[in-house]
Amino acid sequence: MLTHFIGGEPVVAGKAFPVHNPVTGTVIRQVCEADPEVVDRAVRAAREAAPGWAALPVAERAGWMRRLAEGIEDRFDALVAAEIADTGKPLDQTRTLDIPRGIANFRAFAEIAAQRPDDAFHLSGVLSYTVRRPLGVVAAIVPWNLPFLLMTWKLAPALVAGNAVVVKPSEHTPGTAAVFGEICAAVGLPPGVVNIIYGYGSAGRLLVEHPGVDAVTFTGSTGTGSAIMRAVADRVKPVSFELGGKNAGLVFADCDLDRAVEGTAKSVFTNGGQVCLCTERLYVQRPIFEEFCARLAVRALEVAPQPMISAEHRDKVLSYYALARSEGAKMLAGGGVPVFGDHRDSGYFVEPTVVTGLSEWSRFNREEIFGPVCHVAPFDTEAEAIDLANGSEYGLAATLWTGSLDRAHRVAQRLEAGLVWVNTWYLRDLRTPFGGVRLSGIGREGGVQSLDFYSEPTTITIKLEQPDA
Repeated sequence: MLTHFIGGEPVVAGKAFPVHNPVTGTVIRQVCEADPEVVDRAVRAAREAAPGWAALPVAERAGWMRRLAEGIEDRFDALVAAEIADTGKPLDQTRTLDIPRGIANFRAFAEIAAQRPDDAFHLSGVLSYTVRRPLGVVAAIVPWNLPFLLMTWKLAPALVAGNAVVVKPSEHTPGTAAVFGEICAAVGLPPGVVNIIYGYGSAGRLLVEHPGVDAVTFTGSTGTGSAIMRAVADRVKPVSFELGGKNAGLVFADCDLDRAVEGTAKSVFTNGGQVCLCTERLYVQRPIFEEFCARLAVRALEVAPQPMISAEHRDKVLSYYALARSEGAKMLAGGGVPVFGDHRDSGYFVEPTVVTGLSEWSRFNREEIFGPVCHVAPFDTEAEAIDLANGSEYGLAATLWTGSLDRAHRVAQRLEAGLVWVNTWYLRDLRTPFGGVRLSGIGREGGVQSLDFYSEPTTITIKLEQPDA
């Protein structure tokens, strides 16, 4: 039984709910579900811890971030096992991306915070400077697709900025959060600075609406983000949202075709397409369209299927495969459920899929699917490609494949997205802003942008008296 972690201690409270392994569909653990009393207890623990944590010098809080990174290294194998059990991810991805990024998040924000200068402004006889103070208690609502990576992506800047945090991981993926609670206790983190509660959306709603919560950070669907905004509107709580995407990829005829096909296969099929940055809309310049489609379809058949997070999500993705057919799509690869002939047939798998032939205004091309699938369409001119890429309500990320440096700069600056990759995908510098426009989010995470969200500036102005001549 996974228990809540509140005030530095395990807390057994609330009824139990099951967690299923996506590979087999079997129940792998029972978890305590937070009720109103548990949520209130977690927020009160955070509020009691917040003043003392905020009073520590930044350098000291940065030192705690480094100790947490070391704690993650000490429990690396346990975190890998928990992540794989909850998500069904491949061992290689978990060992080389998900858990190492958690370590990197704590170390990066320790350095960014420790080295950040204060702002100061001078006028004749006047000095103005700013100091930053933490928000207080932050609610962090974490998704299921990259549970450990994204939990630490929120925790590290929130903590080093001086806040106490209450984390609610997804009901599908509580395992790594539970191990992290053990790490917090093992390194001696002051009780109440990090609190972890479990439950469904109802627990998340109780948390974000709690009057003791000062700000909310959330990664997940646009619909849930909108619901959180409504829930916190009366108290005007700050929110940081990284939401959905319907990301576009542009492939120009002057690209390195081998590199573009391989890079696009990664941007479509990685993690079963269950990454907010994955590409679902592809636009390929007409001279290479047929060859690109044929080669991407071959790659789709070569990719090992990965499970969807739940039976419900598998059914959602399959419903979009059926929708594509009903809207008149041509299936170039996939479109169904793989058959393994072993225990995986009880899991939540779908086939990596490539489709073409649909209108830009089809539901398939307008709505986020969040699975291993993309639609491919041709374009003729650069201007047309830009219009197609920008023709979405979302604006999180885009990829651009070209051999022209001039075009790379020219087109990238006209794409209405928070992130644009040129001849690559998912290459990250943790100091840079991360986030989307339109329905893809509010605000930016990463580097000083994260620290800015998790703290408030106060401007202090002093009139300097001039000595008598």
